[in-house]
Amino acid sequence: MNAVTAHQEDHAHSHEPPYKLQLRSNRLGLWLFCFSEIFLFAALLVARFMLWGNTRPDLSQVLGLVATSVLLLSSFFVNRAESAMARGDRKTFQSGMLIAAFLGTLFFVGVVVMEWNVFGLEGSIAGVELFGHLKPTDGVFGGVFFAMTGMHALHVLSGIIFLLIIWNNGRKGHFSAEKHWGVEAVAIYWHYVDVIWVFFYPALYLIGTAS
Repeated sequence: MNAVTAHQEDHAHSHEPPYKLQLRSNRLGLWLFCFSEIFLFAALLVARFMLWGNTRPDLSQVLGLVATSVLLLSSFFVNRAESAMARGDRKTFQSGMLIAAFLGTLFFVGVVVMEWNVFGLEGSIAGVELFGHLKPTDGVFGGVFFAMTGMHALHVLSGIIFLLIIWNNGRKGHFSAEKHWGVEAVAIYWHYVDVIWVFFYPALYLIGTAS
């Protein structure tokens, strides 16, 4: 790159609208945050393989698969909402955000109420147990399982709150096709949380021999 080209690029950047400069900074900050979170989730995965080895607790495969499918489906609607706002389609944006928040809530309830079985419930359909039996006090199985699912559930819960805040702001007309960083930010965060579960799900439910 010669001096003239560098000068032209610097000149172009200096004349960018302030909101575009702020947008670049916002994106960088969010991705740095997501990168820092990788160390947390990676540590949990390492703990799982170090403590469980080639074994795993006997968890409900149906509950795990259904919860995973619901969470992945929510990402579709978040992406749909973000694309709609980029086109200025507010109606599709609002419905997409609400559906994603609802599906995220289903996932959260599936993990906390059914898989954790915080109320000590019993029940089955066609021989499939609807509630988990693992407890935090069940040695390394309980400790690792509740640490991994608990940390992820906390991020899902915060994501649901963000989705609803962005939906409400969008309903009030705070976003447009040109300026919708809030929508983009919550979409990145939600997809990030979903990707983390893509790694957690097989580590918890599929890899190793059930004990």
